[in-house]
Amino acid sequence: MTEHKKIPLPEGEVPKESSLLERASGAFGFDPFKAAPFKGKLPEREMKRAKVLKHDGDTAEAPVAAPASPEAARELPQEIVSDANLPAPVPPSEIVVRQDVGGVQLDGPMFEIDREYLRDQGIIVPENAASALREEFRIVKRQLIETAKQRGTAVSRRILITSPHPGEGKTFCATNLAISMACERDSEVLLIDADFAKPSILSTFGLPKGAGFMDCLADPSVNPEDLVIGTDIPGLWVLPAGNQTNADSEYLTSARTDEVLERLTVGAPHRVLIFDSPPALAASPAAELAKHVGQTVLVARADQTGQSALEDAYRLLSGCSDVKLLLNATQFSPSGRNFGSYYGYEE
Repeated sequence: MTEHKKIPLPEGEVPKESSLLERASGAFGFDPFKAAPFKGKLPEREMKRAKVLKHDGDTAEAPVAAPASPEAARELPQEIVSDANLPAPVPPSEIVVRQDVGGVQLDGPMFEIDREYLRDQGIIVPENAASALREEFRIVKRQLIETAKQRGTAVSRRILITSPHPGEGKTFCATNLAISMACERDSEVLLIDADFAKPSILSTFGLPKGAGFMDCLADPSVNPEDLVIGTDIPGLWVLPAGNQTNADSEYLTSARTDEVLERLTVGAPHRVLIFDSPPALAASPAAELAKHVGQTVLVARADQTGQSALEDAYRLLSGCSDVKLLLNATQFSPSGRNFGSYYGYEE
């Protein structure tokens, strides 16, 4: 193969050091393929005009035209060029979002509770010193409060107290638990008597009878907070059972129950609802209420409640995902637990 530098070319056309393409161009003539020369100069394209944006309230002014050429733009002050190309500043606007979400306030009539009457029934007296009963319910309430805090929902702050059969201490436990929880700082407890057939919360506290829970379920125009009774025990409120009907369970299964309970709990993170319901194996309202609460306490009486009764009651209360067992009226502790004796007080 012949080296390209040794290819003979016409003398005088291109130097010997040029490339093969340059020598071929000189030998065969590529000049005719160049663009034809053009005499004169093409007219420059006129630039678009820009208008100055003005604020509200400013007086109308003639628009400022942009320079016709780059050379003219260089002759103008830099301030004029930048103002013509940039939009006028707009003051920032404030967007305010209002959130009118809050629970209903409980401001019913206040009644004084006879402390001696509570003591005679074995109920916790808030002003008294530590006792075995008070210490026991402190342990019970702490587990319920911690569960409600962990879940952080309105439903978790609804607690159902029931038992398999009558006479096992459900009302006793519901009352003491409500008083113990009311002693918590920055807390509010609403004790609801949901035992419509045999209500006993009002008589336990010595409160007068009146309309209550069932009345607001039966009549949508009645607000539950209007039927709440206040007590002189700080943080403790009571909602009576109300007038008895022949369709208690049917009212509890209606959408009105959700409305009432949502009204009492949503927007009130420091409020706890405690329901004293009928025995689970004696009346159906307990099973229906279990579907509306986040925690259920099943009270069993020591040496009285049988295992089969507890199992049947547990199945009926399966509408609640969290069922706890509370053993009532125990007289013996294998570990030697004797709460209250450390403080020198016993009941």
